Amino acid sequence: MFKRYRLRDFNFILFIMVTGLMILGVFVINSADPNFTVKQAIGVGAAVVIMIVVSLVDYHLWIRLYIPAYLGTLVMLLAVLLFGNTVNNATRWFTIGGLTFQPSELAKTMMIIFMAALLERMIEDEKVSRPKGLLLFLGCAVVPLMLIFREPDLSTTLCLGVVMLLMLYLAGLSYKIIFITLLILIPAAGTFMWYISQPDQKLLNPYQVDRIMSFLNPSKYVDMYSQQANSIMAIGSGRLWGKGLTPDGDVVKVGTSGMISEQQTDFIFSVIGESFGFVGSVLVIAIILLVVLQCIRISRRAKDPSGMLLAGGAACLLAIQSFFNISVTTGILPNTGIPLPFISYGLTSLLSIAILIGIVLNVGMQPERW
Repeated sequence: MFKRYRLRDFNFILFIMVTGLMILGVFVINSADPNFTVKQAIGVGAAVVIMIVVSLVDYHLWIRLYIPAYLGTLVMLLAVLLFGNTVNNATRWFTIGGLTFQPSELAKTMMIIFMAALLERMIEDEKVSRPKGLLLFLGCAVVPLMLIFREPDLSTTLCLGVVMLLMLYLAGLSYKIIFITLLILIPAAGTFMWYISQPDQKLLNPYQVDRIMSFLNPSKYVDMYSQQANSIMAIGSGRLWGKGLTPDGDVVKVGTSGMISEQQTDFIFSVIGESFGFVGSVLVIAIILLVVLQCIRISRRAKDPSGMLLAGGAACLLAIQSFFNISVTTGILPNTGIPLPFISYGLTSLLSIAILIGIVLNVGMQPERW
């Protein structure tokens, strides 16, 4: 399980940037709501330890456990639907010993492990672009996605779905199939938007439809769009250099005035924009981008397809999830609840990402082209 590694192969740059983002998250969360600071600080400490320990475990062990990882994911997602806590019409959480656990967050990491192992076997058997291989991939992907969708958690469903499709592309999917798929998906997306706008549609919950419609027509759905409008106002009020985490004098922060609910989670970037301004926001985005690029670099240097897909899948997840979160807080996308990696409050998200980064670090400690 543990191998001898060379210290020079440990990616200290990636480790330091990830740890720095986690620590920044504690301060930003404290600015949004001090009630969550202690738990997040403890979570960061645990995440750093987990990241180091996992980085010393041969990533091939995770690949060998891909079937238990998949079955465990399905059991968790099914159990939360049957026995989980319902908050705001969504059943996504367990409460264990006073701590909240969200299976869909851990499912992201587990599904990247599973898909890396599955796609490696498909590469070996030359089935990546064949109907039998594609049906196997889609069958394995659809089940957990449907369970997450039923919670309901549309944002995580879309995020994980896109990540798995990108991993299929990294495995060598034919461009002919990609082109044909796009020809089907583009009109399908238009049909989907038309259907959900119908009063008797059955696909999405009413609040999900309202969020999409409020994005397309803010003036008609003022109450639904107010959360994003206030977030944009908070980010804009930070101007160039921001107001600071704890502004003095007569400076009033939009976030702490109660105009943005749950700011410590899905709308944490509005705290960054208001506290650190345009310069600070760009710097945070740049660091996240550098983390993604480090994962891509490790992926390109991996010694086998499974290592390439693990690191590549991690890069895709961090990029897509960060894009979703920041786009929502800035009004580019409809309001969907998804955390900003490393920074948003949420112990399940934090620890799951720490496991994934630990695996990526281990891939980087075994460099060799395959």
